[in-house]
Amino acid sequence: MDDVAGAEVPAEELHHLPSLRNQRGQAHVNHDLTSVSWLAAPPFSGGYHTGVLRVDGVAPGAQRFRWKPWGTRREHRSPLVSVVTDTSLAYDADRLLWRIEVTNERAEPATVELTQDLFAPIGYSETGWGWLHTVPWNAEDQYDYHALERIRETTRAGGEEAAYLLGSGPRRLRLGRPRPPGIQRDEETAPMLLEFELPRHVSADTVYPHTSAVRGTVRELRCAGPAERTVLEHVGPVGLADDVEVTLDAFTLAPGLQVELEFRPDDPGHDGVLLTHGNHPDSLQLGLAGGRLWLGICGEREYADQPLEAGRWHRLRVLLDADHAILHVDGEEVARTGHWSRAVRWRSSVEDGVLAIADSRSLARAAYAFGVPPDELVPDGAGGRATWRLALRPGESVVLGVACGYGTDAAQVAVAARRAAGAIESALAGTADAWRRLWRSAFTPGNDEFSGHLPTLHTPDPELARAYYMGALLVLYLRNVRVGRTGRPVFLTGGPRLGASTTYYWDHTEWSRMYAMLEPAGLRDWLLQALSGRYDASFGFDVWGGGPLGNYYVSNDYSLFRLVEHYVGVTGDVAFLAEPAGDRSVLGHVERLAYGFAGRRTAATGGILADYGPDAWGVLECVPNYVHAMASFNAAYVHMLRSYAALLRFLGRDGEAARAESEAGDLTGAVLDLYAGGGRWQLARPGGRETIGHVLDFGLVAASLPDDLPPDRRAEMVAFVVDSLLAGPWMRALAADDPIAPYSDRPDHGAGGAFGAWPGVTAYGLARLGRPDLAVGVLRRTPRAASGALWGQAMEIVTDGVSADADPVVRVAGRGVANRDSIAGAATTEAVIAGLFGVEPGYTSLSSTVPRPATVTVPDPGIGVLANLNLRPAPEPLPAPAAAAR
Repeated sequence: MDDVAGAEVPAEELHHLPSLRNQRGQAHVNHDLTSVSWLAAPPFSGGYHTGVLRVDGVAPGAQRFRWKPWGTRREHRSPLVSVVTDTSLAYDADRLLWRIEVTNERAEPATVELTQDLFAPIGYSETGWGWLHTVPWNAEDQYDYHALERIRETTRAGGEEAAYLLGSGPRRLRLGRPRPPGIQRDEETAPMLLEFELPRHVSADTVYPHTSAVRGTVRELRCAGPAERTVLEHVGPVGLADDVEVTLDAFTLAPGLQVELEFRPDDPGHDGVLLTHGNHPDSLQLGLAGGRLWLGICGEREYADQPLEAGRWHRLRVLLDADHAILHVDGEEVARTGHWSRAVRWRSSVEDGVLAIADSRSLARAAYAFGVPPDELVPDGAGGRATWRLALRPGESVVLGVACGYGTDAAQVAVAARRAAGAIESALAGTADAWRRLWRSAFTPGNDEFSGHLPTLHTPDPELARAYYMGALLVLYLRNVRVGRTGRPVFLTGGPRLGASTTYYWDHTEWSRMYAMLEPAGLRDWLLQALSGRYDASFGFDVWGGGPLGNYYVSNDYSLFRLVEHYVGVTGDVAFLAEPAGDRSVLGHVERLAYGFAGRRTAATGGILADYGPDAWGVLECVPNYVHAMASFNAAYVHMLRSYAALLRFLGRDGEAARAESEAGDLTGAVLDLYAGGGRWQLARPGGRETIGHVLDFGLVAASLPDDLPPDRRAEMVAFVVDSLLAGPWMRALAADDPIAPYSDRPDHGAGGAFGAWPGVTAYGLARLGRPDLAVGVLRRTPRAASGALWGQAMEIVTDGVSADADPVVRVAGRGVANRDSIAGAATTEAVIAGLFGVEPGYTSLSSTVPRPATVTVPDPGIGVLANLNLRPAPEPLPAPAAAAR
């Protein structure tokens, strides 16, 4: 694990900084030497950041980062002083650990002053753990991606005083009832980018405050920038009531902007919203609560002291500056926002050398403790400040240990933090050793951590080995032992910043064979949860609260079918098919999934293909024309029908198997008819067809129909991948010369890069088309793209500053609201197992009389031996009554 787990990377080469994980939660390191943001360990979450380290009054930026699964090292070296820090989430504990090593680089003795801000704005919540999960702010708990990212930017060297209050980008102004935060677009024609808004992918138990309009009338609304430049004007009057929403023009908030209007309340005792800029929490908002006017922006909310008078016109004025907002009523200032770190929600105190922080709005309690007592420890707002004055000889180093514990019992939290800080070296070493034990367990039959184990790769190719084991490590890194409600560990889809308790169906498909081998009992439980839920109306579910999340993905049928198939194929647990899951048995769900195309056929697209309609958010989100009937998922249905037919024959239901095979034949012909030549495929839509060059068509067609493709078509598909998609150590999801490429700039599914799974999917497809040599080449290059850690959701291709004859640089993307970690990257390991070694445990293998091997050897140079396979023999078919259950 040490060999494949990260390398030192200069800060300027990173666009997305490393993450932290510990089997309970996740967090992001920031640009400075110590601070952490996006802490999320349900039911705990942290807002803002934990505080920067200053050296002689200046907060230096990290010059180098080195990630390991047990923590991240940050370094800053100068001719005067060097600082090296290690930041870790203690293994399976609610605790942050810091080791700070300071070295005097001068030729003479010097006193170095270190000042560490110590913030712990931590909250506790049992609800709100969706993809956009609960984060505590001064005003309330809410998910506010853009605001928190702006605050993270202030941790850059020299950026502490940078303004974070105002968001970028135009947003519409609305009077009255606000839209729930996170609706993606105001119009269907708007770009499908995530620069200014986010989809509303929140858990079912999320409750938004202030969802109705105020009751009253607005007139003489004017928004003007500096030099009285009007950006919006609306004379009115506009009458507002509970459900009234009036949408006006869009504009961008900027320093010097003034919003003025007259408002006459009809019912000042009614709580509601008066005005909203955009539909994200960081936007400007005005409302009434208990008769008092309030101003909200960027996690802050300030209230006027006096209530408004019913039936009277009041003149309201909001003045925005870079770092504050002011509300005037009838010419007098009534509210002003302040810095996020001031004492609003959290209270801090010093007790026996420990800095204690209490949340006034939840059960959360936190404490900072120190291995070397600071010379000064001062409570302040949401935390405090520790200062050390270190007299150092030339070349002398001093190590400081700091720990922050969090929980609900203040005394226990303080004791745990004090113990860890006082033995910081052993605390960090213990965390690293725990990760190494977990790694060894993952490849050991009968281990104590997993209900199964992974196969071991022996290969003379070190880069192929690195790719294989990086995918395995990614799975372990996304493991969480606390958020699942079944008692089994779960594997999260991504994060940090997103998805602290979320699993996507599609992403789990990308490592479904591995999942069944490593954690079959956990996969069994997860599948029963997934099949019992609303997989017909969501992309996944919140494993903490159990509710569905987001919009429907057209991949769901394929994803869940494959997961069930690989679970049964690996374990031989045919009895699982008779288990009840919601309104039917697992076998009933398998049939429903296999025939999911049947209700989607339309005459407009030929009457055979599944037509998924016009909404691109159900497929690739950012490729506007990838809609209706596509080759990819229709090809997947062919595989599903054929596999289902094999299962039916194993169960002795030959007549139903013949029907499935016949349907597969018809669908195969319709998919092959979509071929456009040159390795590309067509999209069938009402009114015609359109050619597109996307990796998803290649991947699913190659995986599902390799024996149905004539040799020339196989060759063209391979050439398309090599010539149009592969790029340096990575690839493009969409061909750069595709006409839709300029309108699909996201670096996961567009032309600017590719999703973490796509190289593995591509390698598997190349192997299925008879080109394992090319598959090996794709896989062995992928480690070079991981930005010093593991693959992320979106890997972007950087061409700026790169000569035309050199390979492009690839890095984990920071733009587009992408995840630093994405479990889909384990598709690289899956491609080795299934693509290069041909391990295909599915329904077809249930009827095989050939003993399942524990070792598979591929003699081709550079591949090797896959050992330690745990494929279990299948039992007899289900009894007839159980098999017939629906």
